[in-house]
Amino acid sequence: MPNLSLSDLIDVVSKSGTPKATKVRQIKNRPAYQPAIDFYKPLRDAFVKIHTEGADRSSLDGIVPKLTDVKKITSYPELVEGYKKWWGKKKIGWFVPPRGTYSHAGIDISVNPELGLVIDGARVVIKLYMKADPISQYRVDLIPLLLELVLRDKCQAGDAVGLLDARKGKLHYLTVNPGTSKPILDAELAYVAALWPHV
Repeated sequence: MPNLSLSDLIDVVSKSGTPKATKVRQIKNRPAYQPAIDFYKPLRDAFVKIHTEGADRSSLDGIVPKLTDVKKITSYPELVEGYKKWWGKKKIGWFVPPRGTYSHAGIDISVNPELGLVIDGARVVIKLYMKADPISQYRVDLIPLLLELVLRDKCQAGDAVGLLDARKGKLHYLTVNPGTSKPILDAELAYVAALWPHV
């Protein structure tokens, strides 16, 4: 059974026609995931470490000076500044975010939010968005939807789910109706499943 990441799914569903099929082919035929070549992993890990240790917002200033990779030195400051902007004066605590898998039509989607934060007393399960491409409304809708569908029964009552655009410093909460949006998601996965053996 093919296993896609949440980012893979977003990359597929945000395209149409031939580019959509090309993206499915690329995902199927790429090498296995290697943390060493995951460009944003060190920054995601740094954000998690700051929160798990209960450090304050000023700890973010220590991330960029430790970098040695030229591309990261160029890209990370914007993300750190966006994250600082979002954090602002909020009081933030930590909890371990739940994880899970969404399955349909023989396709598994790994749903692994990076952050479980208590923001001014309210618990929020958060997926980070760090890519340079501007975030589309489709991503803003789909990622919280998947978090909701997969993780609701693993969350506490009242927990919210959201997508944090780290560059812009904006947290997007669930705004679509899961009941009416789930069939659209399932149709996308059925497309991937039908195409998968032929690419």
